[in-house]
Amino acid sequence: MITGVSSGFGRALAIAALALGDKVAGTVRTEEAREAFAELAPGRSFGMLLDVTDEAAVHATVSAIEASSEGIDILVNNAGYGLVGGVEEASMAEIRAQFEVNVFGAVAVMQAVLPFMRARRAGRILNITSVSGLVGWPSLGIYSGSKFALEGICETLAMEVEPLGIKVTMIEPGGFRTEFAQGSRAQTARIIDDYDGTVGQSRRILAGHAGREIGDPAKAAQAILTVASQASPPLRLLLGADAIGYTTHKLAKQSAEIAAWEALSVSTDFPAS
Repeated sequence: MITGVSSGFGRALAIAALALGDKVAGTVRTEEAREAFAELAPGRSFGMLLDVTDEAAVHATVSAIEASSEGIDILVNNAGYGLVGGVEEASMAEIRAQFEVNVFGAVAVMQAVLPFMRARRAGRILNITSVSGLVGWPSLGIYSGSKFALEGICETLAMEVEPLGIKVTMIEPGGFRTEFAQGSRAQTARIIDDYDGTVGQSRRILAGHAGREIGDPAKAAQAILTVASQASPPLRLLLGADAIGYTTHKLAKQSAEIAAWEALSVSTDFPAS
């Protein structure tokens, strides 16, 4: 089961899985998209209309897939979008909408699938987060916040379900040539001039890179399928040289900061008895 197969990683991953002979239930938002997905591989590609923010619909859809198949052995939580704008620029309605899809929608799908995986004592859950779930950027604070939240939830879930035979992996892409830079990105309605040098500059960089990102979605799909087939998959899989570079730079800076302030940090402990 892959959420959000109309475009981007979801589409690329579905096509790669179908090429291997797998059966794929893919969720979409329109009837036109559902019909198009069903035509990709008749009898093996099943389009499902679903809004992941509709919890009742999520449970009904998962139950329908389970009842009409051998069961969901791999779940890929891919549905999501990015909100571009400064933290102060974002309205609370825009922030809540971002978290409804990227966090609460993803959790609802996992909660719907987990009872079936627990019963079988087997299953794989792959959540498409982002390198932005590890590294913050001006203009992507709310989006990063949603991905940071999903990362924390998934890291904990992985520990909870591992004894039950279920594996959880977070897929953390850098820049890829998907619709994220276009149709899967929303802008805050408010723009504050004071942030032009940080938020505004980041907006311009994002716009300038659209369509020229270094990442190939088809290669990402193959990497994700490779991880899904491993007996001991990683908890996190960075995708792209840029994702590796940004993350290693942050970790080095974070390690240096911890060391620099270690004495003050440990000064808050009670004396050793």
